[in-house]
Amino acid sequence: MRATGRLPLLEMDMRHKKLMLVPWLLAALLLVGCGPKPTPPPDTEQSADFFAMDTFMSFRFYGGDETLAHQLQTAVKDMESELSVVGEDSAVYQLNHTGSTHLSDTGADLLRQALALCNETDGALDISVYPVVRAWGFTGAAPEEGSARIPAPETLQRLLERVNYRQIRLEGNDVSLPEGMEIDLGSVAKGYAGDMLARMLKDAGVESAVLALGGNIQTVGSRPDGGAWRVGVQSPDKDGLLGVLSVSDRAVVTSGGYERFFTDDDGNIWWHIMDPSTGYPAQSGLVSVTVIGPNGLTCDALSTALFVMGPEKAEDFWRAHRDFEMILATEDGRLLLTPEAAGAFEADKNLSYAVEVIGND
Repeated sequence: MRATGRLPLLEMDMRHKKLMLVPWLLAALLLVGCGPKPTPPPDTEQSADFFAMDTFMSFRFYGGDETLAHQLQTAVKDMESELSVVGEDSAVYQLNHTGSTHLSDTGADLLRQALALCNETDGALDISVYPVVRAWGFTGAAPEEGSARIPAPETLQRLLERVNYRQIRLEGNDVSLPEGMEIDLGSVAKGYAGDMLARMLKDAGVESAVLALGGNIQTVGSRPDGGAWRVGVQSPDKDGLLGVLSVSDRAVVTSGGYERFFTDDDGNIWWHIMDPSTGYPAQSGLVSVTVIGPNGLTCDALSTALFVMGPEKAEDFWRAHRDFEMILATEDGRLLLTPEAAGAFEADKNLSYAVEVIGND
């Protein structure tokens, strides 16, 4: 199986360095430079910029103080310390290497919600696919130099025998895995972090904020001038945008094959979004999925699961739930938007995709 999405053949390391900067640069440019000139905010802008969870994070909020900015950063770092798959002192590392561990309340809540979403998506999201992802060399923010590879079919078959989120046991804060299984919560952790940080800000009285956590954008309220936040949706096939979304108090999460990939000696492109049923990069007809909704964790999980499902099953899933909106970019050059997403979306003037509104019946 090969991934043949409409992707530029770029060097992995250069692409990764660029992607680390794109989300917060887009936020900085779009949120400040678009729309009417904002009136001076009633409260001072606070900020925090740092690297965590294998990505660059940039927070901007109005109200609070530097102490609150520090608290936000500390909360993310604490999550990372517990959930890291490579940090030897983390609970997830201990779980993967011993088969059991005790999680904090935060870690247990995240795992519980993740398992529910695995079940709701019928395994299109499966947090136990980590050994397969690692076998392909996707163990961090990008394939490590020399580590990207196409695993032997027998290796994948052996690893797939241990991919089954239903076998994960969570009782209270205690979690255990069957022998040979390992998990990774990276597909939901940034979304959960966005929800957690938004609650912290609201509890502190902040009514206007934008949080860029890599490819995840979490907004609190509206802009200081009362207008919607304008969030750029990156194009999967060039350095530019599909368009801009206007949102308030919503999460916007995009997943695409362009984020992490490698090219083999024959020119085939293999990306990091795995189909848990095959052990190969998802070849579903999609190259990018953007999910918009009130819950960051759900948006994070669905951006991966819908990518695996493909456009038809993704639309069926949306019709059955209708508690989120989505934008699907297909390999054959279509941009599929649910009605509310279409109403909030301003296409880029150079958009090459044919725009279709789905589910408008």
